[in-house]
Order: sequence, then C-alpha cells, then structure tokens
Amino acid sequence: MKDASSQTIHLSDYRPPAWLIDEVTLTFRLHPSETRVHSRIRFRPNPATTDREFFLHGQDLTLIYATIDGQPVTPELTAAGLVATVPDAPFTWEAEVQIDPAANTSLNGLYMSNGLYCTQCEAEGFRKITYYPDRPDVMTRFRVIIESDAPVRLSNGNPVRNDASCAEWHDPWPKPAYLFALVAGALVSVDDSFTTASGRKVSLQIWVRAGDEGKCGYAMDALKRSMKWDEEVYGREYDLDLFMIVAVDDFNMGAMENKGLNIFNSKYVLASPETATDRDFELIEGIIAHEYFHNWTGNRITCRDWFQLCLKEGLTVFRDQQFSGDMRSHAVNRIENVLQLRARQFREDNGPLAHPVRPESYIEINNFYTATVYEKGAEVIGMLKSLVGDDGYARALDLYFDRHDGDAATIEDWLKVFEDATDRDLTQFRGWYSQAGTPRLSVSEDYGNGSYTLTFRQETPPTPGQPDKKPQVLPIAVGLLNPNGDEIQPTTVLEMTETEQSFTFENLSAKPVPSILRGFSAPVILTRETSAGERAFLLAHDTDPFNKWEAGRALAKDVLTRMVTDHGAPPPLLLDALHRVALDDTLDPAFRALALHLPSEDDIAQALFDGGVTPDPTAIHTARNALRTAIGEHMAGDLKALHADMAVPGPYSPDASAAGRRALRNTALALLTRIDGGAAAAAQYAQADNMTEQLGALASLLDIGKGANETAQFYRQWRADRLVIDKWFALQVSQAAPESAAAIAGALTGHKDFDWKNPNRFRSVLGVLTTNTAGFHTPSGAGYSLLADWLIKLDPLNPQTAARLSAGFETWRRYDPDRQALLRAQLTRIAATPNLSRDTSEMVARILGD
Repeated sequence: MKDASSQTIHLSDYRPPAWLIDEVTLTFRLHPSETRVHSRIRFRPNPATTDREFFLHGQDLTLIYATIDGQPVTPELTAAGLVATVPDAPFTWEAEVQIDPAANTSLNGLYMSNGLYCTQCEAEGFRKITYYPDRPDVMTRFRVIIESDAPVRLSNGNPVRNDASCAEWHDPWPKPAYLFALVAGALVSVDDSFTTASGRKVSLQIWVRAGDEGKCGYAMDALKRSMKWDEEVYGREYDLDLFMIVAVDDFNMGAMENKGLNIFNSKYVLASPETATDRDFELIEGIIAHEYFHNWTGNRITCRDWFQLCLKEGLTVFRDQQFSGDMRSHAVNRIENVLQLRARQFREDNGPLAHPVRPESYIEINNFYTATVYEKGAEVIGMLKSLVGDDGYARALDLYFDRHDGDAATIEDWLKVFEDATDRDLTQFRGWYSQAGTPRLSVSEDYGNGSYTLTFRQETPPTPGQPDKKPQVLPIAVGLLNPNGDEIQPTTVLEMTETEQSFTFENLSAKPVPSILRGFSAPVILTRETSAGERAFLLAHDTDPFNKWEAGRALAKDVLTRMVTDHGAPPPLLLDALHRVALDDTLDPAFRALALHLPSEDDIAQALFDGGVTPDPTAIHTARNALRTAIGEHMAGDLKALHADMAVPGPYSPDASAAGRRALRNTALALLTRIDGGAAAAAQYAQADNMTEQLGALASLLDIGKGANETAQFYRQWRADRLVIDKWFALQVSQAAPESAAAIAGALTGHKDFDWKNPNRFRSVLGVLTTNTAGFHTPSGAGYSLLADWLIKLDPLNPQTAARLSAGFETWRRYDPDRQALLRAQLTRIAATPNLSRDTSEMVARILGD
C-alpha cells in the first residue's frame, strides 16, 4: 500500500486555525490545460489561539509567484501545501498558480466535463485550485473574477459584472472553501422565480446543455416547493438574489450544495416521462430539496471540522425525509427510508467498515461520506425529535439557527441547544454519536390479572476499535391490539435507558398482541419469539403502516430462511396474507407494491449469518425465485385484472398517486411474468408511453431469461440519451442469472458506450454487479476478479469512486471458506497495487481488518 499519505487524523487533535481571513479575491484565467488562478487573501491572527504557523493546503499546483504585503516571498513547498514566514499581524497574501483542469480525472477541484469547466470542492478539493487554508472552520466572503471567452461563467453569490471577456461574482455570506463553485462553458438556462415570505423576488436558473431544456421542469418545480416548505416548516428564507443549479455529466456524487450555485449530477436534474422512471422523479425531488435545505443546515451553519460531517448531513437528510413525506406519503416514505437504511447502513454497521456517526479518526475523509453519517445520522435526529416532542424540537431548531448562524459548529453545540431549549440532560444520548454498531433489542412478555409487561434487553455487538458497548437511549414506540384486531393502546413512546428494562400496561381484559417499534422509532434489530400466525395477524390488523408492512416482511423473511435451510415449500399462510394485501383497495397502491416485494438476497444472507448459518448465495437466489413463482401461481386468477386495474388513465404525471399505481402495476407484472412466459410483459413493453412501464416490462422479461429483442430495441431507441443508456447497462447486470452475471458485466465493459471514466457509467455496470448477490458471489470468483481488475484500473484516475465501490467486498467474512479465500485474494491484490491511492488503501485495509 502507499505509505506517504496514510497519516491518521484524529478528532482529539483538533486545533483552531492560526489565521482567519477577512476577504478573498480569486481571479481565474481559464484554459483547459493551463488555467491561472490568482488569489489575494487578507489574513489576520486568530485571537483564539497563540499558534502563528502559516500553512496553506495545496495539491497538484504549480506556484508561479507569491507575495506578502506586495513583497516577493519564497515559501517552502511540501507534499501537503506550503509554509512561509509571515508577520505577527494582519497582512495580505497574493499568489498565482497554474493548474491543469483537463488532466484532473479525480473530479475534485477544477476539472473538465465534456468541454465544461466545473468544480467540486467538498471535502478537500479547493486545495487543488490554489493554496489556501482548506478547512471548514475558516470562513470568509469571496469575490471571484472569471476571465474567459466561455459564453457562460458562473460562481457563488450575486453577479456584479458580465461582459465579453470577464464575469465577476460577489458572495456576501462568509463560507468555507469547500462551498466554493465555478462553472464555465456552453450552457443554456431555464429560468423562473420565487417570491419569498417577506416579498423578495429570487431569480431561479437551471443550467444545462443545449437540448436538455425540456427535461428541467420537474426539478424547477421541486426547487420552488422546497423553498416554500422550508419557509413554512422551519422558518428559513433564502438569502441571495439568485439560486442556480447546474447539471453536469461527470460527477462523483449526487449533488453539491455550493452557496447559490448547486452543482448536480445530471441524473438528478434531467427528467421527462419518456426518459425517467417514477423513482427518478422521486429522487430528483428529494435531492433538489436536500441540497437546497443545506443553505441553512450546512452553509449558513457549517461544521467546525470534518468529524462533524453528520451535523450538516444527518440533519439535512432528516429534513429532506420530512419534506418527501409531506409531498408524497409519510408511510411509504418511511418504509423506503428504512429499506435503504437496512440495506446500506446496517450492512456497514455489522461489518469491517463500522464506525460511529461521528468518527474518531480517518485517513481519507472522502471515505466517510457513508450511510452511517447520512442515514443513521438522520435516524439519530428522528429519535431526538421523538424524545423531546414536536414543540421541543421546534424550539431547539429556532435556537440553533439564532445561536449559530454564521458559525462552524459541533455536535456538542447541536446537543446543547436541545438541552437549553427543553431542559433535558442528553449526556447518555450522546452515545449515538460516539458508539458504532446496531443495537440488538430483544423482548419478552408476561401477562396476568389484566397486567401486561414487556421486558426489553439491548446489546450492541463489538465493532472495530470498540469492543465494549454501553446501553443507548432508545425511544420504543409501542401499541397494543386486542385479539379481535381492535387497537386498545394507541402508540406510546417508551424510553429505554438501561441494558434491561420493563414496562407494564394495566387494566387489560385479555392478553394483547403487541405492535413494537412502530414507525421504526429506533435504528435497532428487533428480535422477539413470535408465531407466523401473529405476524399474519399484524399484517391484517396493525394500525401502524410501518409495522403492518414489517409484519409481512418478517413473515416472508422467516419463510425464505426456512426454504434455504430446510428446502421446504412456501406455507399457504404467507401466500394468503400477501394475496389479501395485494387486493385490498383500502390500502395505498404504493404500500401494496412494497408489501409484495420480498426481502433481498443480501438481506436473507445477513439473516442467515446472524442466525449462525453460513449463507449460500445460489441457494438463496433459488429459494427467492421459487417463492416469487409460488406467489404468482397463488394469485394467478387475479394478477391480470390487478395489472389492468392499475393502469393510469390520461397523460403521465409523476405525482405520488399515479406513481403508486404504476408501482403496483409493475409488481403485478413481475409476478404475472413468472407464470405466463412473458406475454403480458412483452405487450406492456410494446405499448408503454413512459419509462417506468417500459423499463418495468423489460426487467420482467430479463428476469425470466427473455427479452433479447426488446433489449436490442431499447438500445436503438435510446442510444443518444446518456442517462437512459445507464439504465440499459444496469438492467442487464441486475437481472442477469447468477451463472452469467459476471460474464455479462465483463462483456458490457467492452461495449463502445462503456465510458469507464464517467462515474455514472462505471457504477451502472461494476457497482450494479455487486448488488446482484448470487451473481457477484458466483463460486468461480469471476465477479470478484472482474471488480478488482476495474478498481485497480480506475484508482489512479478517480480514487474516490474506486474506494467507494471497493465496499462491494465488505461482507466477505460471512461466506464459506472457499469464497472467503477468493475474496481475500482479490482484496490482497488490490492492496498490493503500486501507488494505490490513500482513498482505496484505507478502505481495503479496513475491509481486510488484518
């Protein structure tokens, strides 16, 4: 592994910056390979520290000259930046550097994307633009001058000049360097406006490549709804005259909240009924909201250091989840969020990559933009809100914005406002930020003489670096049902603080059926001895939508694990229960679709592993397909009618109601395809007038080994649309049979449209391969070697994407010795690669855990 950059950074080592900045002016003379960046920075000593070392970060920069108060200086250049002798008083630093955007394939700093100049500075990309104290607790106002003949030249803040050769931008709000943005090139804008609650008109612009203007309508609508929602729910009004979004094809992440100039992966902006699925529209809505909400929770109040990343990301994820629930369905949105949490974060928390919501150390911060920081961080805030109540949460947030506007804050600052606003001691609750792992919550019950007692016990397994665990504060939402299905105890939040704790309900006429962890009130793994009959009862009668769904999910998981281990047939109890849900018109079609989706193969593998059984991916795939076929056969008499009934009349709309109907329609089609040989799917494909139904039909055909003609036709129809072709690549890998998945993925990497330097395209093949559990874990190890080959190839160009996809290997220890040997061999081969990046080195070392 590469040694030079493997230094570990610790939270405990934080020191305030020696120098603060009053103002910075940046002048860019753009050129694809020889961009010059002139910086003029007014420094002053930080009175909070006596340290006066002058160090500026810098990477891949050619220093042309530097001056202090107009006098030339020759700083000492290091691998990480530069140091210089400076006055012990305010001074002005000027420097000019040369950089090569065209050669910057990392997509961090200033780079080129199909002729477009673009930046990505979070977390540490600004140091690839110029020498600067590239840390989030150094905040100042930016003045940016862009000298270029590009037709469009954008930066943060408000425009103050724009002529043929120069554009100038001023951002009146202090910000850290990671929020800096610049875009220049041939773009066109879609314009609109929003009037704030105080009556101020804000111009809105979405900048795209010519020809994509017609795909921006939904993104603009989502932006305006986000602005209105943030005013109404959080009292946060936008603070500039202009808000811009730019869609970029080459982007490592989903989007970036740069102040006033959000830069987006184009897949989260561009949408039309013909080219985007309902899920695409939903993601666009949520990600637009997320980045806009960062204007206050991330920009106006940022994080003191990168260990506090969960402060801005966890809070903003929680806010965008609230927004999505208000825009669509809170019940369905909650189920989708928990599915993602369990698939990504629980897997992370239960393996070698486990870390606290606020990590204690890192080597490469890019490796900690994780599900734990984002999704579990949001769950922690949801629990906090449950514990203090809606009013307490509102008071605390108002105090947070009032007290810390303009600050680089910490988790301690965040929790202190809750303590001050609610007069509550949160000492123990802090454990959610410092302790890794998913708590296991077991429950037993006792009933007698009208008294019903639930006894809970919590235990968190050891995680890397944290062998001993303390009990967490758990809000456990509980309801009770009578044996006839009536609810006799509405949802009550029980607060658990001990390793073991009991709660008693009195004056009951009969032993109740408990509904535990309603709304998934805490991110735990709940275990309770219960019968299949009780799960079916809760699926039929529970008034809590999440637990109603959870009951069916748990019943299906129990059946699947038994089918794998005992090779039994699916019981009628499950088939009847799912059949009733599918036909229940009183339920939201989106809910019904989710209820019919079986646990994933990876989910079953983890359940078996947790139960002490070594999972066999091939056996799991076989059992899951057998259950899907059995459900289809059991519902055979109703599937055609259900599929037809869920057709949405009239023009396409991405609204939640129509999307829910299409979700159930495609779910019914997938089951129908398993019994009709693909006739209905072929017909839907031929007649589809929207991408949701076209792609759903193609997926159903590929799932049964058919659809070759449709796959070829799909490519011919959409080969000019880069985002749709990403779907074409991904679908062939995700739906491939286990024995052929690696070969199909390998063949697709040789396709003329496989641009492996584009993160979206790379993920559409290699990333998706890791989600085809049985295909990736085929006994030959072909999937492992294919992924390793490509990660080694990608790492020198784009270490961030390579490192993130190396997480596909993280579950290697749960499989049989032969697979483990194959997986270890590939991990060891990656680790031994000469000049492997810091990003990938750290990830592979953590996964190996040696």
